[in-house]
Amino acid sequence: MLPEVSRGGGHGVEMTAPPRGERCAVCRGADISVPHQANCSHWFCGHCIVGVWLHGSVLRPSDCPLCRRPITLLVPSEVASLLRDEPDIAPVVERIEQYNGRFAGAPHSAIQWLLDQPFYIRRMLTEFRDTRREPPLFFKIQVMLAVALSLLYLVSPIDLLPEAVLGYSGLLDDIVVFIVAYAYISAAYRAVLVARHAA
Repeated sequence: MLPEVSRGGGHGVEMTAPPRGERCAVCRGADISVPHQANCSHWFCGHCIVGVWLHGSVLRPSDCPLCRRPITLLVPSEVASLLRDEPDIAPVVERIEQYNGRFAGAPHSAIQWLLDQPFYIRRMLTEFRDTRREPPLFFKIQVMLAVALSLLYLVSPIDLLPEAVLGYSGLLDDIVVFIVAYAYISAAYRAVLVARHAA
Protein backbone atom coordinates (compact mmCIF):
# COMPACT_ATOMS: atom_id res chain seq x y z
CA MET A 1 0.00 0.00 0.00
CA LEU A 2 1.43 3.35 -1.05
CA PRO A 3 1.55 6.17 1.49
CA GLU A 4 -0.94 8.99 1.02
CA VAL A 5 0.74 11.99 -0.60
CA SER A 6 -0.71 15.28 -1.72
CA ARG A 7 -1.30 15.28 -5.45
CA GLY A 8 -0.68 18.22 -7.69
CA GLY A 9 -3.22 19.70 -10.01
CA GLY A 10 -5.35 21.41 -7.37
CA HIS A 11 -5.26 25.10 -6.60
CA GLY A 12 -1.81 24.80 -5.00
CA VAL A 13 1.44 24.34 -6.86
CA GLU A 14 2.36 20.96 -5.37
CA MET A 15 5.10 19.12 -7.24
CA THR A 16 5.23 16.11 -4.90
CA ALA A 17 3.10 13.88 -7.12
CA PRO A 18 1.77 13.85 -10.67
CA PRO A 19 -1.32 16.02 -11.18
CA ARG A 20 -4.70 14.29 -11.15
CA GLY A 21 -5.40 12.61 -14.46
CA GLU A 22 -1.72 12.64 -15.48
CA ARG A 23 -0.60 9.47 -17.26
CA CYS A 24 2.83 7.96 -17.70
CA ALA A 25 4.28 9.29 -20.95
CA VAL A 26 5.44 5.76 -21.89
CA CYS A 27 2.81 3.19 -20.83
CA ARG A 28 -0.07 5.73 -20.62
CA GLY A 29 -1.17 4.04 -17.39
CA ALA A 30 -3.37 6.16 -15.14
CA ASP A 31 -1.59 4.96 -11.98
CA ILE A 32 2.02 6.07 -12.33
CA SER A 33 4.20 3.74 -10.26
CA VAL A 34 7.42 5.15 -8.75
CA PRO A 35 6.64 8.55 -10.34
CA HIS A 36 9.48 10.69 -11.71
CA GLN A 37 9.23 14.03 -13.47
CA ALA A 38 11.59 14.85 -16.33
CA ASN A 39 13.10 18.24 -17.10
CA CYS A 40 10.48 18.59 -19.87
CA SER A 41 7.82 18.45 -17.09
CA HIS A 42 6.31 15.12 -18.21
CA TRP A 43 5.76 12.34 -15.65
CA PHE A 44 6.91 8.71 -16.00
CA CYS A 45 6.68 5.44 -14.15
CA GLY A 46 10.21 4.83 -12.89
CA HIS A 47 10.48 1.40 -14.51
CA CYS A 48 9.06 2.74 -17.82
CA ILE A 49 11.64 5.49 -18.23
CA VAL A 50 14.45 3.15 -17.19
CA GLY A 51 13.22 0.71 -19.86
CA VAL A 52 13.22 3.45 -22.50
CA TRP A 53 16.80 4.38 -21.59
CA LEU A 54 18.07 0.79 -21.57
CA HIS A 55 16.26 0.00 -24.83
CA GLY A 56 18.04 2.83 -26.66
CA SER A 57 21.63 4.00 -26.41
CA VAL A 58 22.84 4.08 -22.82
CA LEU A 59 25.53 6.56 -23.89
CA ARG A 60 23.13 9.43 -24.55
CA PRO A 61 20.04 10.77 -22.81
CA SER A 62 16.67 9.38 -23.83
CA ASP A 63 14.18 11.59 -25.64
CA CYS A 64 10.77 12.19 -24.11
CA PRO A 65 8.19 10.09 -26.00
CA LEU A 66 5.73 13.03 -25.96
CA CYS A 67 7.78 16.15 -26.76
CA ARG A 68 10.98 14.51 -28.15
CA ARG A 69 13.21 16.70 -25.96
CA PRO A 70 16.28 15.10 -24.37
CA ILE A 71 15.63 14.02 -20.78
CA THR A 72 18.63 15.23 -18.82
CA LEU A 73 17.18 15.08 -15.30
CA LEU A 74 14.57 12.88 -13.60
CA VAL A 75 13.25 14.08 -10.24
CA PRO A 76 11.42 11.57 -8.02
CA SER A 77 8.03 12.29 -6.51
CA GLU A 78 7.58 12.22 -2.75
CA VAL A 79 6.22 8.65 -3.00
CA ALA A 80 9.28 7.46 -4.92
CA SER A 81 11.54 9.12 -2.35
CA LEU A 82 9.70 7.59 0.59
CA LEU A 83 9.71 4.08 -0.89
CA ARG A 84 13.24 4.14 -2.29
CA ASP A 85 14.42 1.37 0.08
CA GLU A 86 11.63 -1.09 -0.82
CA PRO A 87 13.16 -4.20 -2.48
CA ASP A 88 11.17 -3.89 -5.72
CA ILE A 89 11.61 -0.09 -6.00
CA ALA A 90 15.26 0.30 -4.96
CA PRO A 91 16.72 -1.03 -8.27
CA VAL A 92 14.58 1.40 -10.29
CA VAL A 93 15.59 4.38 -8.14
CA GLU A 94 19.25 3.34 -8.34
CA ARG A 95 19.08 3.18 -12.16
CA ILE A 96 17.49 6.62 -12.31
CA GLU A 97 20.20 8.01 -10.03
CA GLN A 98 22.79 6.48 -12.40
CA TYR A 99 20.97 8.11 -15.33
CA ASN A 100 21.01 11.49 -13.58
CA GLY A 101 24.67 11.06 -12.65
CA ARG A 102 25.54 10.39 -16.28
CA PHE A 103 23.45 13.08 -18.04
CA ALA A 104 22.40 15.79 -15.56
CA GLY A 105 25.84 17.36 -15.31
CA ALA A 106 26.52 17.34 -19.06
CA PRO A 107 26.60 20.69 -20.89
CA HIS A 108 23.34 21.72 -22.59
CA SER A 109 22.53 24.03 -25.46
CA ALA A 110 21.03 27.46 -24.83
CA ILE A 111 17.78 26.31 -26.42
CA GLN A 112 17.62 23.28 -24.09
CA TRP A 113 18.26 25.61 -21.14
CA LEU A 114 15.42 27.92 -22.22
CA LEU A 115 13.00 25.01 -22.73
CA ASP A 116 13.82 23.65 -19.25
CA GLN A 117 13.08 26.93 -17.45
CA PRO A 118 9.35 26.34 -16.77
CA PHE A 119 10.29 23.09 -14.99
CA TYR A 120 12.94 24.77 -12.82
CA ILE A 121 10.81 27.86 -12.06
CA ARG A 122 7.84 25.77 -10.87
CA ARG A 123 10.00 23.44 -8.80
CA MET A 124 12.06 26.23 -7.28
CA LEU A 125 9.02 28.34 -6.31
CA THR A 126 7.26 25.28 -4.90
CA GLU A 127 10.30 24.37 -2.86
CA PHE A 128 10.58 27.88 -1.42
CA ARG A 129 6.90 27.72 -0.36
CA ASP A 130 6.99 24.17 1.01
CA THR A 131 7.57 24.25 4.76
CA ARG A 132 8.38 20.53 4.89
CA ARG A 133 11.34 20.78 2.55
CA GLU A 134 13.37 23.92 2.36
CA PRO A 135 16.15 24.54 -0.13
CA PRO A 136 19.71 24.30 1.22
CA LEU A 137 20.98 27.35 3.09
CA PHE A 138 23.83 27.89 0.62
CA PHE A 139 21.33 28.06 -2.25
CA LYS A 140 19.17 30.55 -0.34
CA ILE A 141 22.26 32.72 0.19
CA GLN A 142 23.07 32.53 -3.54
CA VAL A 143 19.52 33.60 -4.44
CA MET A 144 19.51 36.48 -1.96
CA LEU A 145 22.92 37.65 -3.16
CA ALA A 146 21.91 37.56 -6.85
CA VAL A 147 18.64 39.40 -6.17
CA ALA A 148 20.33 41.98 -3.92
CA LEU A 149 23.10 42.72 -6.44
CA SER A 150 20.56 43.02 -9.26
CA LEU A 151 18.42 45.44 -7.27
CA LEU A 152 21.50 47.38 -6.19
CA TYR A 153 22.51 47.84 -9.82
CA LEU A 154 18.97 48.91 -10.71
CA VAL A 155 18.79 51.63 -8.06
CA SER A 156 22.41 52.79 -8.26
CA PRO A 157 23.18 56.00 -10.15
CA ILE A 158 25.98 54.22 -12.03
CA ASP A 159 24.68 52.86 -15.33
CA LEU A 160 26.53 51.34 -18.26
CA LEU A 161 23.81 52.62 -20.59
CA PRO A 162 22.26 55.70 -18.92
CA GLU A 163 18.52 56.08 -19.45
CA ALA A 164 18.84 59.89 -19.27
CA VAL A 165 20.97 59.88 -22.42
CA LEU A 166 19.64 56.88 -24.33
CA GLY A 167 15.98 56.89 -23.28
CA TYR A 168 14.31 53.49 -23.24
CA SER A 169 17.37 51.90 -24.89
CA GLY A 170 19.18 52.59 -21.63
CA LEU A 171 17.04 49.93 -19.91
CA LEU A 172 18.81 47.24 -21.92
CA ASP A 173 21.68 46.94 -19.42
CA ASP A 174 19.17 46.60 -16.53
CA ILE A 175 17.39 43.79 -18.38
CA VAL A 176 20.71 42.02 -19.08
CA VAL A 177 21.64 42.22 -15.37
CA PHE A 178 18.36 40.55 -14.38
CA ILE A 179 18.76 37.85 -17.07
CA VAL A 180 22.28 37.09 -15.84
CA ALA A 181 21.06 36.96 -12.22
CA TYR A 182 18.23 34.59 -13.17
CA ALA A 183 20.61 32.37 -15.18
CA TYR A 184 22.89 32.18 -12.14
CA ILE A 185 19.97 31.24 -9.83
CA SER A 186 18.69 28.66 -12.34
CA ALA A 187 22.12 27.04 -12.67
CA ALA A 188 22.49 26.96 -8.88
CA TYR A 189 19.07 25.32 -8.47
CA ARG A 190 19.88 22.73 -11.14
CA ALA A 191 23.07 21.93 -9.22
CA VAL A 192 20.95 21.41 -6.07
CA LEU A 193 18.66 18.98 -7.92
CA VAL A 194 21.59 17.11 -9.46
CA ALA A 195 23.29 16.78 -6.07
CA ARG A 196 20.08 15.39 -4.58
CA HIS A 197 19.10 12.96 -7.31
CA ALA A 198 22.29 11.79 -9.04
CA ALA A 199 24.40 8.79 -8.10
